[in-house]
Amino acid sequence: MPFDDRTFPSAEAAGFRRRRLRVALWLFAVAYMIWGMIMLGGATRLTGSGLSIMEWAPVTGILPPLSNAEWHRLFDLYKQIPQYQLLHEGMGIAGFKAIFWLEWIHRAWGRLIGFVFLVPLIWFAATGGIERRLMPRLVLLFVLGGLQGFAGWFMVQSGTFPGSIAVSPYRLVLHLTLALTLFGVILWTALSQISPVPVSIPRAARVRGLAIGSVVMVGLTIIAGGFTAGTHAGLEYNTFPLMDGRLIPEGYDMLSPPLRNLTENPIAVQFDHRVLATLTAITVLATLFAGFRTRMPRHARAALLCMAAAVAVQYCLGIATLLTVVSIPIAVAHQATAVLLLASSLFAAHTLRGAR
Repeated sequence: MPFDDRTFPSAEAAGFRRRRLRVALWLFAVAYMIWGMIMLGGATRLTGSGLSIMEWAPVTGILPPLSNAEWHRLFDLYKQIPQYQLLHEGMGIAGFKAIFWLEWIHRAWGRLIGFVFLVPLIWFAATGGIERRLMPRLVLLFVLGGLQGFAGWFMVQSGTFPGSIAVSPYRLVLHLTLALTLFGVILWTALSQISPVPVSIPRAARVRGLAIGSVVMVGLTIIAGGFTAGTHAGLEYNTFPLMDGRLIPEGYDMLSPPLRNLTENPIAVQFDHRVLATLTAITVLATLFAGFRTRMPRHARAALLCMAAAVAVQYCLGIATLLTVVSIPIAVAHQATAVLLLASSLFAAHTLRGAR
């Protein structure tokens, strides 16, 4: 159990609070960097840049190409994969550099996150700035961060399969899910450093349940969005609210066995993403309505308002992404706001931990 400052003398309690605040600010910075990493990942996917670096060099890959010979060596590796042969045949070195840099920045940012996480962790551990009970979780998060790098390479490898011009949707969703998990756990841990003891909120258990339901719905909708991106389902049926004049689009169940439609049929994938997004918006608004019918602290109501505002913006961006046939700036904003919505829902659920 986290300690309660009220059980210690005021000077000692103030020291605990300062140490927790430093840890919280560090973890918030890491979570912010992961948010940026997810945006960069979305941009690399939308621009087709993710397959431009066809070797996994965790150490030597820190440096970009420093000679003309190295540029041509990497370009020759790219020429061997189906994406070049089927989409970019005839591309010159200048075109290759344009897609290379975005993927290189994406990978370099991932390495920087690892550095920003590990160095302060070692310093906090050496100086006693972290509660001992928290260390196993933080070490596990660092290990998962390393696995995330491997998952990214595992995803890129699927783009080398014969006839493939993009990565596997399943591997893309695996990579995205692990990133969201890291983001969520780090954010929750940071919030718990600032507010280690839940504030008691009488007669608000239903609101807490709805807030937890909102977190679950947001997570499921983002995962469905990963399959939407992986199957390029956003290029189908660019109308709203109906899909080519139909509530349930034609061809929803065209694959066999039927479960394949959920992850491989672009028509069904887009429809399911729309349904989940709508159910998520309803759940969030129900949480807001229930919260304002309950006597709650001001900060709890503010958390619910933030979540409601985020879902409204996200829903509008989803519609705009469809209607613009996946405009890259709007699609990247849609992905970025999805993470902000997840953060706001986690913040609301964390605030309501003491509901009873």
